[in-house]
Amino acid sequence: MATLKEKRTCGQRCEDFGHFVWNSDTKQFMGRTLERWVYISLYYVAFYIVMSGLFILALYVMLLTLNPYTPTYQDRLTSPGVILRPDIWGEEGLEITYNVSDKKSWMGMTNILDKYLLHYNETHQNESNRHCPSGSYYIQKDFRGPHHTKYACIFTREMLGNCSGLEDPTYGYPEGKPCFLIKMNRIINFLPGKDGSPPYVKCTMLEGSPSNLDHVEYYPVNGTFDISYFPYYGSLAQPNYTNPLVAVKFNSIKKSKEIKIECKVVADHICTDNFHDPYEGKVVFQLKIES
Repeated sequence: MATLKEKRTCGQRCEDFGHFVWNSDTKQFMGRTLERWVYISLYYVAFYIVMSGLFILALYVMLLTLNPYTPTYQDRLTSPGVILRPDIWGEEGLEITYNVSDKKSWMGMTNILDKYLLHYNETHQNESNRHCPSGSYYIQKDFRGPHHTKYACIFTREMLGNCSGLEDPTYGYPEGKPCFLIKMNRIINFLPGKDGSPPYVKCTMLEGSPSNLDHVEYYPVNGTFDISYFPYYGSLAQPNYTNPLVAVKFNSIKKSKEIKIECKVVADHICTDNFHDPYEGKVVFQLKIES
């Protein structure tokens, strides 16, 4: 019968480990001599230097192929999304509900509009942008703006008429005649219409009486986005660019009735029937005004 191997004590195990870390007989540190440690260290230093150099070279070559002003691939963005302000979200999307006699219920919405329109003040626009001839695309092939940029066109809140917040700081909310701002998202080099036809906003009723849309006012005139604000060349080329806006003022909304409204941006190159993106080319919102 084989004899059992003698169990080593904790002290013996510690002694064996210390002998492994430094062997005074062979002058080895953790199983290798100083010379072998130098060789293996130099090998790994050289290996990682080469690997880092290859990575940096690959990254440098890739960056050479990129245009800092225009995305290489933007084929998924064929037409812009549409945004509404004020944007109060509920369980089923945009839900605007307030009481004309309760100032707190609509004050937050007017504050949203005030904050959003700060960059559209005439003083700010005149400092950073320039007046552009309307009715034609503002094509800029060269960087003639300050600090190697391209110019952006002026859009002031005065262009929004009764929805500018200048003559009526409440934007018609306490009278039950609220204003809403509609903006298209930016797409670099996007031209919305053929033959210079400007895109325009058209609001229709999805749920509720069509008479709610009687006497709707659009600002600027006819709810158009002048094509002089297109194309957009990107935030690096146009750091002072401000989106053109269309304001819609509803003057005939019946009280205590929940309605659903759809506002489309109509243009040749803007899609409004994308099932997978309900906010492409249009915005849908529910509106209820209590008295």
